[in-house]
Amino acid sequence: MTVPATPADPSEEAAAPPARPSLRLVRVRTPQPPVDTSGPLRLILPGVAPPRPAHRPGPRPGTAARRVAPGADFGTVWSTRSDLPDPRDAGRRVLTTVLEVLAGRRPVAQLGRLTAPGVLAALAAGRRPGWCSQGTAPIVLGRVHVCEPVDGVAEVSAVAHRAGRAHAVAARLEGLDGRWRCTAVRIG
Repeated sequence: MTVPATPADPSEEAAAPPARPSLRLVRVRTPQPPVDTSGPLRLILPGVAPPRPAHRPGPRPGTAARRVAPGADFGTVWSTRSDLPDPRDAGRRVLTTVLEVLAGRRPVAQLGRLTAPGVLAALAAGRRPGWCSQGTAPIVLGRVHVCEPVDGVAEVSAVAHRAGRAHAVAARLEGLDGRWRCTAVRIG
């Protein structure tokens, strides 16, 4: 049996804890970035959404270093999207050809016009995924998906099926001289 604890001295029970000072709220201004008044200012009305600027894809990475002087008759020239054919068809052709080269059904030289020199050298090095080079079952490429992050660049992906298994394949296409050229390939 337990006995409740009772204070030995009744004066301890009556003593209240010391009073705390009351809290006081102080409004503090948060630092704001300086206002740039050198450019035009736009009036934004409350309740009215500001107009959105027209979407313009950003510049291609490294375009300043690769740009050809106007009037030059040599070298590769970057192409805009309006100068290029459908990236879905080009992507299907590139992915199918790459898979057939890796399977040993096509010579690597047939990729010369479709790929950049670095991609061609990597594919010619002979490193092939086992699923791609072994077996005789046909490789079937599924639907090709296209994403265009900037003007003149397309990233394509698809699923390759072989012997009941599925594998991801992807490539980056860049528009050069009015046609798509593969600059990167990933095979899963």
